[in-house]
Amino acid sequence: MLEASPSDTGLVISVELAKKLRTIGLSWTPRPGDRFTLLAPDLTGEVFTISEMVVEAHEFSSGTVLGFNGTTEWALDSVDVDDALWLPREDQLRGLLGATFRSLVAHPPRYTVTTLSSSGLEQAFEAESVPDAYAAALLSLVEQSMDDALA
Repeated sequence: MLEASPSDTGLVISVELAKKLRTIGLSWTPRPGDRFTLLAPDLTGEVFTISEMVVEAHEFSSGTVLGFNGTTEWALDSVDVDDALWLPREDQLRGLLGATFRSLVAHPPRYTVTTLSSSGLEQAFEAESVPDAYAAALLSLVEQSMDDALA
């Protein structure tokens, strides 16, 4: 799986984009350093990080469970990975774009990611954060791949 880059800023994609990516089939195998949120009203806005010290992914025959070590303040012992929403980092999203990635341009307060599809179509995706620009590009790439598969 992808590792955190030294330049990782800690920013994650929006929950809205993360939900869309999950809906179109982006799968997640939890690894140390990954960030996620729980879609529970009392945890809105909380971002958790997988770490052997605090949140650890446990593999069982029934599936993956995220164990919360020493978090008595929330009384969370564990949650099923299906109840967690992965919030990919900038480096993970860039890695998932692979060879389609062409450039990232900053024009504060916005950022543009440019990709090149297998058909030679260059597209630009603009957002207020770098991770959201990468996520928008990935969402489009996956949707185009699904459309191509159906054609």
